[in-house]
Amino acid sequence: MVVGDASLDIDTLVIGAGPGGYVAAIRAAQLGQKVMIVDKGKWGGVCLNVGCIPSKALINSAHHYEHMKHADQFGLSVENVSVDFTKVQDYKNSVVNKMTSGVEMLLKANKVQMFQGEAMFINENEARLFNEQEAPRYRFKNCIIATGSRPIELKPFPFGGRILSSTEALSLNEVPKSMIVIGGGYIGIELGQMYSKFGTEITILEGADTIMPGFDKDMSSLVVKHLKQNKVEIVNGALAKSAEQTDKDVTVTYEVNGETKSVTADYLLVTVGRRPNTDGELGLDLINVKMTDRGLIEVDDQCRTSIPHIYAIGDIVPGAALAHKASYEAKVAAEAISGLPSKVDYKCIPAVAFSDPECAAVGYTEKEAKEKGYNAKSSKFPFGGNGRAVTLGGADGFMKLVHDADTGLVLGAQIAGVEASNMIAELGLAIEMGATIEDIALTIHAHPTLGEITMDTAELAMGHPIHTLAPKK
Repeated sequence: MVVGDASLDIDTLVIGAGPGGYVAAIRAAQLGQKVMIVDKGKWGGVCLNVGCIPSKALINSAHHYEHMKHADQFGLSVENVSVDFTKVQDYKNSVVNKMTSGVEMLLKANKVQMFQGEAMFINENEARLFNEQEAPRYRFKNCIIATGSRPIELKPFPFGGRILSSTEALSLNEVPKSMIVIGGGYIGIELGQMYSKFGTEITILEGADTIMPGFDKDMSSLVVKHLKQNKVEIVNGALAKSAEQTDKDVTVTYEVNGETKSVTADYLLVTVGRRPNTDGELGLDLINVKMTDRGLIEVDDQCRTSIPHIYAIGDIVPGAALAHKASYEAKVAAEAISGLPSKVDYKCIPAVAFSDPECAAVGYTEKEAKEKGYNAKSSKFPFGGNGRAVTLGGADGFMKLVHDADTGLVLGAQIAGVEASNMIAELGLAIEMGATIEDIALTIHAHPTLGEITMDTAELAMGHPIHTLAPKK
């Protein structure tokens, strides 16, 4: 590295160009800051390159393939349906390239300086940026750290060969005949279910007594039903112990109910969570940023660290590791730097799993609302009572709406069904603005749309449902 050279001055240094970093850089530039963003990978971070976007592209292809195989339910006859996985990967890559090039264009259009490489703190006000060609030093007034996370690697299951993280699982050049998935969280379920639709024999080993433990049990039970329809084997209460691989397959030994068992497959996918990228050469230890024992950076309600002019957002701070949370915090941090009174408010962060059916939740469950002191009630409306859901072949689903029986205030919602990921936004807005179930019921929803389910669930909550029967008292 270069030593003794002069520092270049900027207002704000953003480290990391994922959905937290690039959003922070653009918002800061909009507010008049001179911004430099640095990332050692491609613009868009994990989300756009090896996470959210490529996984949803593959899931979309899997859905289309499944629909074509069962086209007869829509009165269609489709013969000789097959998968050319090379072309599926080409489609996925084209989506990724379009999105990442779009991020690059937006950064340039907002006059954000861009550096492809790594960053290392020299002190609280300076950082060295470096790649194979250069190593400039920058003096910054403020810094936003948005370095994201990576898959957790377990010692008995080191990544490599036929043991995959989610990153490698998105880039296979073939549809495996079989795959073992350790971890039944939303990532494991999304990828496992995707491959099962393409024809892979899937075995899921989950340590808890249910998959997708972060979601309402009614929701995960519906996903389990669909997984079993695709002949996915789910082993709950399983403790994975070791793996042995050859050049052709991998065998996992696990324990369940005190009994040792084993299963062999083409590949092993390990999805047991993600680790914050706060270690390595970033140099956080050199500037003494206060951190938790889990390697997360402690921040206040403006995303400010223990060093007042250094901020941190996304997967490296406490809270859910979600791309949209990172983007939200990015705007708060950029605005706080500009002197605006922005602060984080996490009461309305939606959680979405692109399983089949999709699962989405926002706000409180009925149990959580009662624990908060509300006189909470929940109302559950079936997708089978909605004309649009039935025409889409998606009658198997439900919406659960949680409200305060004393005030009618909307407190939360859980949706399992077709397009749940898109439907949850209206409920998030309702909670954010302090809407009541009457507000939703009186809002005219277009027909025939899935959005009517929200109106129907609100009417059910008020006691006068039109498209389902009121529960017996």
